[in-house]
Amino acid sequence: MGGERNKVFSLAEVSQHNNAKDCWLVIHGKVYNVTKFLEDHPGGDEVLLSSTGKDATNDFEDIGHSTSAVAMMDEFYVGDIDTSTIPSKVKYTPPKQPHYNQDKMPEFIIRILQFLVPLFILGLAVGIRFYTKST
Repeated sequence: MGGERNKVFSLAEVSQHNNAKDCWLVIHGKVYNVTKFLEDHPGGDEVLLSSTGKDATNDFEDIGHSTSAVAMMDEFYVGDIDTSTIPSKVKYTPPKQPHYNQDKMPEFIIRILQFLVPLFILGLAVGIRFYTKST
């Protein structure tokens, strides 16, 4: 394995190792084969599997691993990543949502009329009843 320690992998090559039987991660520019560690990982294997196919450095740092966990990574090291194969910035695309109609005025007028027209009819009926009863 001495020759493999300096091997440089592309992100596409690392991305092929993305299941519970063959799981590789990219952290701080280095490639780690964590397949044997999946069952022992305190956060569960799903956390590691969800970090495959990308640069998992942010995921790793967000958790705040102990110094002993960082030291343990050396035994899983298989090579380095070709940083030119990692996208420099992932463009955020918001989820698709239905078009929001900015002009709500017609709906607003309809709702007011739905309230006012029956009220007007009720008032007219009460007024007619009041004036016809007094005569």
